[in-house]
Amino acid sequence: MIKILEGLPDNVLGFEAIGTVTAGDYDDVLDPAVAAVKDRHEKARMIYILGDEFEGYSGGAMWEDTKLGVSNWSGWEKIAVVTDHGGYADLVKAFGWLVPGEVKVYPVAERDAAIAWAKD
Repeated sequence: MIKILEGLPDNVLGFEAIGTVTAGDYDDVLDPAVAAVKDRHEKARMIYILGDEFEGYSGGAMWEDTKLGVSNWSGWEKIAVVTDHGGYADLVKAFGWLVPGEVKVYPVAERDAAIAWAKD
């Protein structure tokens, strides 16, 4: 499941992954939220939290994640990924340089710092 984080500036998307994220979560939550921000702003910022309650992605969700990144390739200004899941953090660090905007990985203990960075 993907939960939307409330109380962020209009150009900042915030999401928290809980349990297993499926392709339906992209269709129902993430994609519409990204499209709405892209309608209002040329560039967007995102905070994506993979916390203690995150269990993983379904195969379909991984494909949707790839499509989301490719279809919005140049539209990201900043992306903060918050996670203690080493494998996901390593992937973001390895491929984050491909994103035209800034990408940073934060541990869960620094969640507030990640949000502050993405907002500024």
